[in-house]
Amino acid sequence: MTRSRKTIANNKKARHDYFIEDTYEAGIVLTGTEIKSLRQGRVNLKESYAKVEREELFVYGMHISPYEQGNRFNVDPVRPRKLLLHRQEIRRLIGWTTQKGMTIVPLSVYLNERGRAKMEIGVAKGKKLYDKRESLARRDADRHIRQSLKTARRLPP
Repeated sequence: MTRSRKTIANNKKARHDYFIEDTYEAGIVLTGTEIKSLRQGRVNLKESYAKVEREELFVYGMHISPYEQGNRFNVDPVRPRKLLLHRQEIRRLIGWTTQKGMTIVPLSVYLNERGRAKMEIGVAKGKKLYDKRESLARRDADRHIRQSLKTARRLPP
């Protein structure tokens, strides 16, 4: 069975700043004007993070721009939003985050095949500056190799 999903926002900075250990798919509790704005692609995941409070998971710092036709029904663009996970998954996240240096970061927001807003979250460990430099150098080397292979295929024998 193929799963179709329409990605609305990616958090590229998260994959640059963290080592992603594990990922989960969570539902998002939104109001009507927030989902309309989200469908227009007006969401920003930079500087957002998730936290477990009283066995519930919340995302902080996620900015969903107010819907233009929303008038009085618009809510605070950066309000904390509840994420929906199974209880055993939340307990697993609590176990991960009790370890030193582990945090929960949003990786992407998307609509699944049924039109539901979902968020991919990851349990992450922060990278040091030398780790970031190493991954940048590896990515550049891979890009150089791909380009040289592409040009080698074009050359006549």
